[in-house]
Amino acid sequence: MPDEPKTLDPAVRPAATAGDSPAPDRARPAGTESQASPAARTLPARRFLVPVTVGLVLAALNLRPAITSLGALLEEVSEGLHMSGSVAGVLTSVPPLCFAVFGITAPRLARRFGPAAVVCAGMAAIFTGLVLRPLAGGTAAFLAASALALMGIAVSNVLMPVIVKRYFPDRVGTMTGLYSMALALGTSVAAAATVPMTDALGGDWRLGLGVWAVLAALAVLPWLPLLRDRDGTSGGPRASRTEAGSAIPAEAPLQAPPRVTRSRTAWALGAFFGLQATGAYITMGWMPQIFRDAGVPASTAGVLLAVTMVMGVPLAFVIPRLATRMKTQGPIVVALALCGLGGYTGLFLAPAAGAWIWAVLLGVSNCAFPLALTMIGMRSRTGAGVVRLSAFAQSVGYLISIPGPLLVGVLYQHSGGWGLPIALMGGLMVPQMIVGILAGRDRTVEDEC
Repeated sequence: MPDEPKTLDPAVRPAATAGDSPAPDRARPAGTESQASPAARTLPARRFLVPVTVGLVLAALNLRPAITSLGALLEEVSEGLHMSGSVAGVLTSVPPLCFAVFGITAPRLARRFGPAAVVCAGMAAIFTGLVLRPLAGGTAAFLAASALALMGIAVSNVLMPVIVKRYFPDRVGTMTGLYSMALALGTSVAAAATVPMTDALGGDWRLGLGVWAVLAALAVLPWLPLLRDRDGTSGGPRASRTEAGSAIPAEAPLQAPPRVTRSRTAWALGAFFGLQATGAYITMGWMPQIFRDAGVPASTAGVLLAVTMVMGVPLAFVIPRLATRMKTQGPIVVALALCGLGGYTGLFLAPAAGAWIWAVLLGVSNCAFPLALTMIGMRSRTGAGVVRLSAFAQSVGYLISIPGPLLVGVLYQHSGGWGLPIALMGGLMVPQMIVGILAGRDRTVEDEC
């Protein structure tokens, strides 16, 4: 890692790079501890840590049910609103488009109102959209309500790493793993439980979609005490405590945020985020159909998808913690990509015979998502840098992911089988591996701007 510019606050680096292990000696200049006031020798904004932790978990649980619950009831929604097949197909591409368009606004909103307030507003937008969506009498109103919920998801997506960086600078891996695990859990539960809940509520798809608004309402509450905490401090210079026990000021407020568009690492991270998102959306959208066309019963195909999604629950907690303990994250990138290649090769050669193995391998491969989030928190020294890098990487990434599911559908329709689409899915693992290795190098965007 290149030496930091002398004009930088020496305290910036430890807060940005600290994982779950003790900070190395080079993490802060000699004498920093002696200069810290007694008030600074505490964790940052201690009174906020419990609501932030609860808020992170509840927010993460709400970042996918609006999408996966709709996917489970797409046929019923299409019939109920008289959607054409093409409109229903476009509906599946709306989430990444909204994530890209609205996510880019998160840095400006966070600077003006504070990231916690923006996440609180995001949860409120999700709640409102999920309440209004079942009341829609036509396709336009349904899309508008969905877009409102997706807007809340988009800004919260971007600011999750920022919240972790701000309130838990010495626990980036642990807290990223915690909310990534909650996100995976929310995704899989919504996919598996929406249809049974709809049946239990009388078979009305409107009730089946609307019930998820209750979870969104709960997610608003923990953020309310944080609305006035715009800078993450408890009234004085914010500090963090490493596991070695030394108090370290967390950020230099006067440092200008980096211009991430000039950073090769930022572009590599955006490409990596986009390629892993492409694989995830293809898996969620098409894997059950691949298994069904291979002769697997429909009920079993749904369980196989649930297995793939559930794999992200434990691994989303383990991988970020492991990543923060490594100087470079390239080995994890390669391991996940090899699992993906193995899964797609199995789908190509024997989709039904080894279905459970391929589902597990693809579930492991999809854990590139929490790895990407962790690298966002590690590739900048400052909170302002993480805001910009998170918005840039996720917006670029979701734009990259938009054509993937549509392209797979086109190839399937015109080739008459799954050979060519699966070859495409496996082929995308190669560039994902390359850009992931570049994004995982031991450097920050400030080094390149």
